[in-house]
Amino acid sequence: MKLKTHLNINNALCGKVTKLQENYAEVLLHTTQQMSADSRGLVHGGFIFGVADYVAMVAVNDPFVVLGSASSKFLAPVKVADVVLLKGSVVIEKGRKKEVRVEAFVKSQLVFEGTFTTFVLDKHVLDK
Repeated sequence: MKLKTHLNINNALCGKVTKLQENYAEVLLHTTQQMSADSRGLVHGGFIFGVADYVAMVAVNDPFVVLGSASSKFLAPVKVADVVLLKGSVVIEKGRKKEVRVEAFVKSQLVFEGTFTTFVLDKHVLDK
């Protein structure tokens, strides 16, 4: 299956797609010092959330998908040098609205979970 959305994403910041199927995606993020929030190497949660948003978009895989809302929980800290595997699955589909369940793991530990509500538009969100 070919990736059709978010083609200009910076893989160093948002991870790399490692698996893509209909209504499902996996993204792998190698965390770096640039993502740290403090001197102890805690990765800022915004990076994890950003990758979760990305895996949700990839699971939908439409060029005109946008995020409408999200509900998420941070369950454990992520440290610099951790490798995070994020999995996104479309769990509800109602016309243009798709709800994507996202989970993030460091090794086998669940560190993040969320539900991302997406919408597939007729054209690019910036087109008038």
